[in-house]
Amino acid sequence: MDGTTRTPERLFDPPSHSVAWRDAPVFGQGRDVSAVPIRPPERFLVFGAPVIGEAEIAEVVASLRSGWLGTGPKVARFEAGFATYVGTPNAVAVSSCTAALHLSMLTLGLQLGDEVITTALTFAATVNAIIHAGATPVLADVDPQTMNIDPSSVEAAVTPRTRAILPVHLAGRACQMDELMAIGDEHGLALIEDCAHAIETQYHGRHAGTFGRAGCFSFYVTKNVITGEGGMVLTEREEDAARIKVLALHGMSSDAWRRFSDEGYRHYYVTECGYKYNMTDLQAALGIHQLARVESNWARRQQIWKRYRRELEGVELDLPAEPEPDTRHACHLFQVLVDGDCCGVSRDTFVERMTAENIGVGVHYLSIPEHPYYQQRFGWRTEMWPEARRIGRATVSLPLSAGLADDDVADVIAAVKKVLNV
Repeated sequence: MDGTTRTPERLFDPPSHSVAWRDAPVFGQGRDVSAVPIRPPERFLVFGAPVIGEAEIAEVVASLRSGWLGTGPKVARFEAGFATYVGTPNAVAVSSCTAALHLSMLTLGLQLGDEVITTALTFAATVNAIIHAGATPVLADVDPQTMNIDPSSVEAAVTPRTRAILPVHLAGRACQMDELMAIGDEHGLALIEDCAHAIETQYHGRHAGTFGRAGCFSFYVTKNVITGEGGMVLTEREEDAARIKVLALHGMSSDAWRRFSDEGYRHYYVTECGYKYNMTDLQAALGIHQLARVESNWARRQQIWKRYRRELEGVELDLPAEPEPDTRHACHLFQVLVDGDCCGVSRDTFVERMTAENIGVGVHYLSIPEHPYYQQRFGWRTEMWPEARRIGRATVSLPLSAGLADDDVADVIAAVKKVLNV
């Protein structure tokens, strides 16, 4: 799930719409010092830039030298390590969180006309996975404080056609899983968790992704553990894990996963029409060492998250709520809400001005009903989910990465205050 304002392909290019450094005023020459960007273009602070260590580089090189670039032993190693970290018996690595969501939906045996309830404030992949599985997405509004799916709105959306609930742990904050599970139990609904932001997230002592039928994770380049592109499905059910593995590789039987191993050739059979969703060893080579640092990286992001809250207190922005008791926030995003009526600056103007200060920011997310495709296909109108619309039109994510130095964090804070004339 991504909402950044810059694409990975341009991570190291200065933004084309930034203030030209050569034209910036010079101190002491009687020009407007406030026009000088906080950072020069060559030091543009990239939103969500990954932290890659020498261990990852060495592991990738080892894969290249081994000749084993596709799905192989490093994928198995990454799956086992992730399953151990989260505390679940079955983990299947796939090509993206979108693939993980799609395959998890397919294990439910959804039929045409079946409905799946999800949040109106999420990335398009969440809703698209429901559509790709042949079901109809039904949106629920969000809690105004947590920005996560509101259980009361979920309850109101249940119909005789509802088959599942798909909550999203937005920004790394745990959804109200007790309430959602109670709704699921009452109506006989499956629960699939979108944990794209929630690798380290815990709710009442349990990791996100272990509550429902499946938990789906992302290792996209901006996430807390990265493989460039990649995802993971966690499930308690061995039969679901086995089917997901088959579906992820063209629908070929499990022997297909071993056909290039040193165990000797194995025949395989196509048992159903599957997809090309498998992870490669080159990707897993990154993930193995990223996972080894997941706790230390989380501690650094938490430190930055708390500093933002402390030093932006009193600024005319709505800051994220503190984590709820007996939960662990993954601190994946630090979202602020820009209310133009209060601070005199619209959200989009705030984004433009931060970029002009050479600070990359993100938008997570416009509400799903804002997008033309869903309006045209389902007749959705933004006013049907007022909290999601309000938040989606105001939200901005500030840089939050374990790779940020203290000076980088200070620059972000200074830029926010400058943009708001504080």
